[in-house]
Amino acid sequence: MAIREILTVADHQSVLKQKSAPVARVDDALRALMDDMLETMYDAPGIGLAAIQIGVPQRVIVMDLAREGEDPQPRHFVNPEILEASEELFEYEEGCLSVPDIYDAVERPARVRIRYMNYHGETVEEWAEGLYAVCIQHEMDHLEGVLFIDHLSRLKRMRAVAKVKKAVRAA
Repeated sequence: MAIREILTVADHQSVLKQKSAPVARVDDALRALMDDMLETMYDAPGIGLAAIQIGVPQRVIVMDLAREGEDPQPRHFVNPEILEASEELFEYEEGCLSVPDIYDAVERPARVRIRYMNYHGETVEEWAEGLYAVCIQHEMDHLEGVLFIDHLSRLKRMRAVAKVKKAVRAA
């Protein structure tokens, strides 16, 4: 396992805006990628990471919503898709490892029914709600080249990118 560089909007906005390609099958190479992604996410630290955020344009996401003090609960999503979304909306203050230190409220469907392949290549279909629904939709946006700041006003988005670029220059 290895910790990979997380791309940010400061230097890699064009990469992050790419649409990710479907994965043909879950094999040892893909599992190694998912292991690296989890290690990278834990190191950051974060609760979700899409492969494009480390420069790999594949439809792969890892996530762990365990709270501090709980045992890790890593989850793996290959080729995830939303099958159904509730009309009820849920607002949550989101952040992103690719847009460090920026947080803002985003409104999304409160519940979504998703289908994906897990770490072992098995197809899973389930409902996600609460933080799980927010996180999976946020990460799935990455697979389409959409960042959470794209859900904000143009002015807020421009300010967020400028702030991240300024922080990178200062570092």
